[in-house]
Amino acid sequence: MGIFGRKSDDTDTTSAPGAVNPDLAALTGDYTIDPSHTTLGFVARHAMVTNVKGKFLDFTGTLHLDGSDPAKSTASLDVKMESIDTGSPDRDGHLKSADFFKTEEFPTMTFRSTSAEALGGDDYRITGDLEILGTTRPLSIDLEFNGAAKDPFGNERVGFEGKAEILRSEWGLTWNAALETGGVLVSDKIKLNFDISAIKSA
Repeated sequence: MGIFGRKSDDTDTTSAPGAVNPDLAALTGDYTIDPSHTTLGFVARHAMVTNVKGKFLDFTGTLHLDGSDPAKSTASLDVKMESIDTGSPDRDGHLKSADFFKTEEFPTMTFRSTSAEALGGDDYRITGDLEILGTTRPLSIDLEFNGAAKDPFGNERVGFEGKAEILRSEWGLTWNAALETGGVLVSDKIKLNFDISAIKSA
């Protein structure tokens, strides 16, 4: 995942895509995603009139950040599908069933990066392979670097916000129900949201 220094107020933020601040070399290293301070969320349109938000509670992930050459950065993520949480036990149970994620047969969703790039300023894009229901397709995630800091326990942390959109049908998630007024119960387009905190390995 491409990396990234929070700029001071008097720093020129119009740097060209791919430009890298040489002071970012200190961020280079391996990181572990901290699940207690990270949110992997999604939003689906329900009944054509409202949004339903959810998240996954059980996941592991690692990053390799290269502060000198963001293109050499990588990311890996494994998500336990049984940990889906939309605030409704009945809805969660339906999502875990054969209509959707088939969690007994496909317990894990994975992402493995294949490329990363600096877009300029604090913006980056990481592209990789997302596997759901045994189907693997490419996914690009746009990221904003939120900064780096040492917490009170001595951990060196970096933070990112990310977003992406997918069509769930491309991964075989095709269940739906027609509405009497037209349209369908669940949108095909799903918005993905990421708030990531990662700790640098010693």
